[in-house]
Amino acid sequence: CGTGLLAEHIADLVGPSGAVLGVDPLPLRIALAQAKARPNLQFKVADAYDLSSIATAAFDVVCLNAVFHWLPEKSGPLREFARVLKAGGRLGISSGAKGPRTRYQEVISEVLARPPFNAYARPPEGLTHRVDESEMRQLLAAAGFEVKSIETLESVRDFPSPQLLVRYSEASSFGNILAHLPVELRPADREVIGRALAALAAPDGTIFQSSRRMVAVAVRR
Repeated sequence: CGTGLLAEHIADLVGPSGAVLGVDPLPLRIALAQAKARPNLQFKVADAYDLSSIATAAFDVVCLNAVFHWLPEKSGPLREFARVLKAGGRLGISSGAKGPRTRYQEVISEVLARPPFNAYARPPEGLTHRVDESEMRQLLAAAGFEVKSIETLESVRDFPSPQLLVRYSEASSFGNILAHLPVELRPADREVIGRALAALAAPDGTIFQSSRRMVAVAVRR
């Protein structure tokens, strides 16, 4: 749930007669989210691979936004989501989708392959673990869900400068693109990446980042 922005919005939707629980594995995020807590909105540290602190059949809906592609193994979490849902409960997933690499991703890889950055290996499995529509259907069915819809959407986000896009890409606690580099080497890498991305920017410096997003809705059988 990160710092709780989406959970707060959902709590507004369900109103005082409903209840929303936001979970995140990082205590710092939950500490920030607690500022949004209120009678129908609570937060706790929990991991998708172990939701044992949550009762079985306790919820009507499980929602994951920009979470699923960070999970290396997906069957276990999906079984946990099915367990905490009531029969007929709904699962909504919005996640990065598997597909060709974007030019932005190619530029990052090209820069990190140069010396001195190439002396430090990135995680061999990559930063994200994406699936396509067929794989998503199989995973959901195996976990006890009936798929209602799956669609893959193209989205574009704009940044005022290449440097701000790089800093945005460093912001994720899980997908920090420079986390494998020594701290003292990161400023130089930011500068090189920024110069490389400048070739992709519009005349006013704006740079656009395209991505593929999968939205899946399923019901617990």
